[in-house]
Amino acid sequence: MPAKGLNHEKKVILEKISSSEEVSLETLVEKTKKGTVVIPANRLKRLPSPCAIGEGLRTKVNVNIGSSQDSNGLKDELKKLEISIRYGADTVMDLSTGKNLKEIRKAILENSTIPVGTVPIYEAAIKATKEKKNISCMNATDVLNTIEQQAKEGVDFFTIHCGLNRKTLETFSKQERVLDIVSRGGAILLEWMAYTNKENPLYEYFDEILDIAKEFNIVLSLGDCFRPGSVIDATDRAQMEELILLGELNQRARSKGVQIIIEGPGHLPLNHIEANIMLEKKLCNGAPFYVLGPLVTDIAPGYDHITGAIGAAYAAYYGADFLCYVTPAEHLRLPTVEDVKEGLIAFKIAAHAADLAKGKKNALEKDREISSARKRRDWEKQIKLSIDPEKARLYRYSNNPASKDVCSMCSEFCSIKLVDKHLKLLKK
Repeated sequence: MPAKGLNHEKKVILEKISSSEEVSLETLVEKTKKGTVVIPANRLKRLPSPCAIGEGLRTKVNVNIGSSQDSNGLKDELKKLEISIRYGADTVMDLSTGKNLKEIRKAILENSTIPVGTVPIYEAAIKATKEKKNISCMNATDVLNTIEQQAKEGVDFFTIHCGLNRKTLETFSKQERVLDIVSRGGAILLEWMAYTNKENPLYEYFDEILDIAKEFNIVLSLGDCFRPGSVIDATDRAQMEELILLGELNQRARSKGVQIIIEGPGHLPLNHIEANIMLEKKLCNGAPFYVLGPLVTDIAPGYDHITGAIGAAYAAYYGADFLCYVTPAEHLRLPTVEDVKEGLIAFKIAAHAADLAKGKKNALEKDREISSARKRRDWEKQIKLSIDPEKARLYRYSNNPASKDVCSMCSEFCSIKLVDKHLKLLKK
């Protein structure tokens, strides 16, 4: 569709995105038409900060928030949302499984200036457990009604775990893994299928889900139930067979004009990352790839924002488009507000590092600007340009007099100051 053929609302969104990315409006339109770029923006609302995800664009970062059965609920989640927006998250996902799901989702949607995603199977399963006493009592109508209701509330993108079906489950059951299924949506659906002996409703009724997504202009993120939860299980048959199926479902969605993201691992050693990106792009016809991490080792509980950011930088450099952050709390507890900040900043660094390596002009200019300020020993400028000015300011002035133009690491033996002084002498 040429840019001049767009309706006013869509053109406004695309123009805003085009001005913030290194891409023309015409190129952006063409890539959204092909499905290599998606824009999560529910038609029922106007987003102050829309974003596009995909081919040739800045690497985007998602933050997961949401309550659990053991959490404090709405107040903490709104603090996490505020921190996410302040430190540059491109999207957030509400993964709540605790009390007052609708109240929390409503508040997040009302207060978020960036796209909001959810995983509808969580609410459907929780509702079945509360009202009918067992997940097995959930039926396809319950699932579809939940998806439609959340669409009407204004959710911009859904994770839909449709890659788990009878065939991929059979492959998985023959696979000897160190750690079986770590996807919460995948585990819920596996339990439901085991009890009912029926096909996964998200797969069986995929066309009905596409109709809802099309009506509300929602992006579907096709979830990976068989993503490896241990680096030992990386790139096995179950993971690959699911990816092939997601590629086929992506084609069905595109034929109906529905935007699709493909979700990926998970836990991958460094030497698997490039191959995983290449396979997704090939099997899914260039659909945007959304990776959790990937975590490159399993030995660092408490530091998994680091293991994840290492993998994320590699993945984004090789072509992943969308990074789901990991916090220091991963595998251990529900993240606190501080955990959210630490995880987001780690992944913003990873995304920027990848964009820098790919030659993105905006990324290069940011590094050039802060390096120039460092040469001038312009501390206030460096702090302003840093990814976390609050922390940079705290470190700079914790044991450095404000009047000094050097820091306490080298003091008067500062290499930058010495070289600057003597280069000036040499030029005389």
